Amino acid sequence: MNKELLENGADMQDVQEETSYQQYKELGGIINEKDYDSALLRAKDTTDFDKTLISQAGNIAKIAGIKLHGTENSPDRRVVLYGILRMDVRPKGIKRHHDEMSDQRIFMEALRMLGDIDSIDKMVKQYPNISFKYVVSE
Repeated sequence: MNKELLENGADMQDVQEETSYQQYKELGGIINEKDYDSALLRAKDTTDFDKTLISQAGNIAKIAGIKLHGTENSPDRRVVLYGILRMDVRPKGIKRHHDEMSDQRIFMEALRMLGDIDSIDKMVKQYPNISFKYVVSE
């Protein structure tokens, strides 16, 4: 928690949200803050799960040695967030969007959004031929 913000009377919820996005960016995240917040909110409220996306995320995790928790009706939060990001549609007028990423890269963004450092390390080790760094070219 940022002590300076607390001393200046910042709202605890604002600090938590800001810190979370900041941590995500420090982990190499590339999704803008608006889409980041939107994806997390939608993941929290999702009750309808696409079985194909659950299976895709499960296979990515299995290859990386990541143990997922959850059931078909209540999947692991990393899987739900992957599904939200994978189903996002590029807004009109936007040149670059995460919809152009591979499944592994989208799963990595979900891990970064949730701060799952152990799983991030496993992904990097198991998928050495995938660059999880993203350079936006205009």
